[in-house]
Amino acid sequence: MTTLQLHPRTAAAVRAAGLVDVPAVVRLFAPAPGADSPVVDWERTQRAMRLMLAHHALEAGQVWVAERADGTLLAVAVWLPPGTGTRPPDPNLSSILSREHADCLPQHPVLPTALEAAGVVEPYWTVVTVCAPDGTEAADPALLSELLAPGLRVVDAEDATAVAITVRHTDRLRPFGFRRPRQVPVAPGASIWLTTRHRLDGSDG
Repeated sequence: MTTLQLHPRTAAAVRAAGLVDVPAVVRLFAPAPGADSPVVDWERTQRAMRLMLAHHALEAGQVWVAERADGTLLAVAVWLPPGTGTRPPDPNLSSILSREHADCLPQHPVLPTALEAAGVVEPYWTVVTVCAPDGTEAADPALLSELLAPGLRVVDAEDATAVAITVRHTDRLRPFGFRRPRQVPVAPGASIWLTTRHRLDGSDG
């Protein structure tokens, strides 16, 4: 298992996630208690996310977590290689999800349409980041730098573009070369943010 020590004041370390981490990773995506949110079947969403992480993200991409010494997860970065981040899942995964939920996946997913509208052209890596809402350590720039570093090394080695997806504004990603944030509605009362890091990016405003 790869573990990267963080700046001492974070009292946390970054490591590659495994199957045992899937439930805790999914909990990081849960709406904050008392937050206004659209009507969502969270139990159903959690089941779908667990399947996606276990059968898609961990197999096809990289999942990195920042973890306190007591085992609490502070943040996660899910990296998916070109062709796997935004297209509908492969038939095997679609079959798993359909059996779990007794219905089909959407035929016209929102995210590919939003990326196309934003002018993002494949191939590109996709990274989904989320931090625990109740911990100041999760906002530490050193933590975010260590969390993103493994995926960014792969992206740079391939001279590739990367698209970041977050549930909050993307200002914290600017130091890593991500530019042109775009807010995308995904459901009534809900939206995500997209921002792009182009190959050899440095001047794109």
